[in-house]
Amino acid sequence: MISYRQPGTVVSDLSFTVPLDHARPDGDQIELFARQVIAAGKLAADLPWLVYLQGGPGFGSPRPVGRESWLDRALDDYTVLLLDQRGTGRSSPASRRTLARLGSARAQADYLALFRADAIVADAELVRRQVTGGRPWAVLGQSFGGFCAVTYLSQAPGGVSEALITGGLPGLDASADDVYRATYPLVAQKNAEHYARYPGDAHRVKEIARRLAAGDVRLPNGAPLTVEVFQSLGKMLGSSTGSHTLHYLIEDPFAAGELSDDFLHQVQAHLTFSAAPLYGLLHEACYANGSATGWAAHRVRAEFPEFDAAAALDGDAPLLFTGEMIYPWMFENDPVLAPLAEAAELLARRDSWPPLYDAGRLRASEVPAAAAVYYDDMYVPREFSVQTARAIRGLRPWITNEYEHDGLRVSNGVVLDRLIAMVRGNA
Repeated sequence: MISYRQPGTVVSDLSFTVPLDHARPDGDQIELFARQVIAAGKLAADLPWLVYLQGGPGFGSPRPVGRESWLDRALDDYTVLLLDQRGTGRSSPASRRTLARLGSARAQADYLALFRADAIVADAELVRRQVTGGRPWAVLGQSFGGFCAVTYLSQAPGGVSEALITGGLPGLDASADDVYRATYPLVAQKNAEHYARYPGDAHRVKEIARRLAAGDVRLPNGAPLTVEVFQSLGKMLGSSTGSHTLHYLIEDPFAAGELSDDFLHQVQAHLTFSAAPLYGLLHEACYANGSATGWAAHRVRAEFPEFDAAAALDGDAPLLFTGEMIYPWMFENDPVLAPLAEAAELLARRDSWPPLYDAGRLRASEVPAAAAVYYDDMYVPREFSVQTARAIRGLRPWITNEYEHDGLRVSNGVVLDRLIAMVRGNA
């Protein structure tokens, strides 16, 4: 274990070995990485543990600098474990290079199928027994991490002392098709809000799209920048600053009549899957319960003609950006994903996914739980979250439009403080 000091904290790097397949504990093993964070003035205190489950899937845990963001509030009451979920951060990676060693696309898909929330929870249980001495710990789940927290309550509730969920109450029986039928209208509304805030962007977006429609525009990594790819920048519109970020990104895109190098570099930073290939590979699998997703976002999009770029460019309607959707063409365009296109296709067709949630166990849950449900959440539809809140015994929802999906990160501890108060009966 390596320990070091940051402003107001002591951080320790930890590693754990867990089975790749928890159904075969004596089989192949993988490594998990985590950071233990303790307030500098509480080293001698026997604080309860809180494990943080990051959103995604496919993103590593935050890399903290002292007592920043929600961590400042958490460290008042807990020793915090920032867990890099399997395949992310400094845990054993799952990328085009490591997966290439498996050979066939079928072997890659079978391997990737072991990286969903059920395996993440099983990992967390093995880690918990090592770090807490067997005591249950609090679970804080953001977005996809909240999905994992609900799986935790379904799969191993005895390991959880408190469940704190932000922007991450999934529909217990909602299919991927259901999710996208709910989210496309939410994305359209976020587009309308953006263009109302920045009306000049409607013309500028069409200027960019018309240049892309003419063809032969490539990002610095060689990936083609098409109109459809450009539309996918809309995934940022659901965050607290996303609309402003998008506005500044497109405010000065041309140089000497062509899209500028600076614009293309900035666009690539928002579009590449290099930091989280699992995000592209397993995003729809988050919603798979016993049936294939079949590229649900791609299929369901046809039901919403307002997202048709060609019609927008030929008419008066604004070009709409899409949201947190994964499309098959992403595996043709992005160099990080292209070698995994066959595996992705097999995952989309996979119909043997085990269930992630146990409705009966959730109805009987005795774990104190609280969830922030963001009224205008573009990524996790409010109606599914409210239904799930009613289905989990002991869970208290806080439904608010004060924050967007990233409320935990941007609220300076306010969201976490409210949830802690709620599970303890103080709010």
